[in-house]
Amino acid sequence: MSLKAGNVSVQAGTGFWNSAKPAQYSKETQEMLRVMMQESKLTNFQQRQIRERIQRGDTLPTQCHPSSSNTGPSKKIVTAQRVNASIQRNRPSLRPAEMCRAGDAYSRDKFHPRPTRDLNKEKSKLQHIMATGKDLPEPKCATPQMEEPLEEKDRFDELVAEIQERWDFLGEMEALGRGKQYSNMINTEISQKLRELEVIDKQRCSELRDALQQSVNTNPDPS
Repeated sequence: MSLKAGNVSVQAGTGFWNSAKPAQYSKETQEMLRVMMQESKLTNFQQRQIRERIQRGDTLPTQCHPSSSNTGPSKKIVTAQRVNASIQRNRPSLRPAEMCRAGDAYSRDKFHPRPTRDLNKEKSKLQHIMATGKDLPEPKCATPQMEEPLEEKDRFDELVAEIQERWDFLGEMEALGRGKQYSNMINTEISQKLRELEVIDKQRCSELRDALQQSVNTNPDPS
């Protein structure tokens, strides 16, 4: 039989060398299908049917018979539609732009300034290393000097002023002829403050006591 020569139109992708390739399932999809088959308690025959279709790249069957001999719908079988629906649910979905802008995805981090460096100190340190080959010694902290108890000194001067104030008041009362009325009270207060002074500074208190005694001897009570 002779064939007539002529132009024969061939649809793209349907020639001998351009046969359609079977679909390829990723390893993740195959692993997920394997786990789902185990959880669904499929029979070995059903699992083998699904594995063969996956290897060939065929679409999954909508119904799997429990065995090669039993083809009746006596028992409900997990269908490929449920498997495909599970695959769709497990795929990550993109969030709308409004949800992204509403969250913290576009918020800038707060600026936290870093501690500033002493450039002059680092420059001097580098020069010392280049000149001597050694690092600058750490500055020694100055030994804190023992400060005098200013509070006690202030209290000492305050007590001296209070004693002088009472001594002057007693002198005014004696000049008015009322020294006896206030003498005992003023002397008692002065004695109390002298004892407090002695606790703070015994030497100065002794000097102050001698000065008061000398003043009493110089100006005796006119009464």
